Amino acid sequence: MLWFTGLSGSGKSTIAERVHAELERRGTEVEYIDGDALRSVFPTTGFTREEREEHLRRTGYMASRLEAHGIMVVASFVSPYRESRDFIRKLCRNFVEIYVSTPLDECERRDVKRLYARARRGEIRNFTGIDDPYEPPSHPELTLDTRSSSVDQSVAQVLERFGDYF
Repeated sequence: MLWFTGLSGSGKSTIAERVHAELERRGTEVEYIDGDALRSVFPTTGFTREEREEHLRRTGYMASRLEAHGIMVVASFVSPYRESRDFIRKLCRNFVEIYVSTPLDECERRDVKRLYARARRGEIRNFTGIDDPYEPPSHPELTLDTRSSSVDQSVAQVLERFGDYF
């Protein structure tokens, strides 16, 4: 289970998608789960702390079942709370936390969806990094800094570091 976490706009989904594509190309049995895509299937999922934690517990359970049946899972979620990520870690045999540590100001600069601007105007409530906290991982297996590494370099770091898993 490769679990990418970081602020909105950090680059986690872009990197995770590319890792997933490369694993598929190599013939790995792999599934990609993305937070935005999952919310489009379950649109009533809210953004309060309780709703986010419930959503992540469900997602983590589903991902752990895939992993238990030999399917590599690449997941990309803001997953802002350590408690939620720790819960998912306990469900999995091989949980790898990958922290995409892009600072808030850089995420805001990259914000093509204008979500940060809307959150700052009060149009979006409970937005991670603005009026809801992001708790960085205490001990991630890998930290990626997308300010100094390209997408290709970040993907290569993941594949080199965790190549024994697949």
